[in-house]
Amino acid sequence: MVPTYEYRCAANGRVVEVRHKMAERLATWGELCERAEISRGKTDPAAPVEKLISAGFINATASPSEPACAAPGCGSGFCGSGACGIGD
Repeated sequence: MVPTYEYRCAANGRVVEVRHKMAERLATWGELCERAEISRGKTDPAAPVEKLISAGFINATASPSEPACAAPGCGSGFCGSGACGIGD
């Protein structure tokens, strides 16, 4: 199983959910976007990101789902829906 993590980018206010091994560390917006397979947009790829919480474990062999984020119009996952209180 591979854990899911939420990262926040202060430069653009987005929160993105990604899956990766526990030993892996994502430090920049560019690394996060690459892992989440999303567009960097206009945000500097060197902008730092902060890991927020562990959202749990998922089956690593399952097909990937759309990354969730709290930015308006972004994502359709749990936190993108406002259900966790982020992005309300």
